[in-house]
Amino acid sequence: MLSAFLDQVTDRRGGFISPQRVSEALHLPLTKIARLAKVHRNTLTQHPDSPVVQERLGDIARIITTATELLRGEQGRAIVWFKHQPLAGFDGQTAEELVAAGHSDAVLIHLDLLREGSYA
Repeated sequence: MLSAFLDQVTDRRGGFISPQRVSEALHLPLTKIARLAKVHRNTLTQHPDSPVVQERLGDIARIITTATELLRGEQGRAIVWFKHQPLAGFDGQTAEELVAAGHSDAVLIHLDLLREGSYA
């Protein structure tokens, strides 16, 4: 079963993560989604199904999904956390800032540690 967030952002006709739907779900402009995905904004609209776009949007979806699970299913709180909560050990950077800097993997490791019972 797909996570609720992934289901929400997936283009059902194309079967790929829709940059527009991610933009709407995160309440961020498409230009900011392009920065998070580290691609030109036109790439999101002209080639939304490209492997690079899908990999990077997939990372964002995994982060939001994992955060939602840790927050007992509260997707809205997970999105606020992603955008606004500074993460311990990352010089006050938020998950969004870390993703924009190309450190999605660090955010996912951080979330895995929290899931295993570590405290940040």
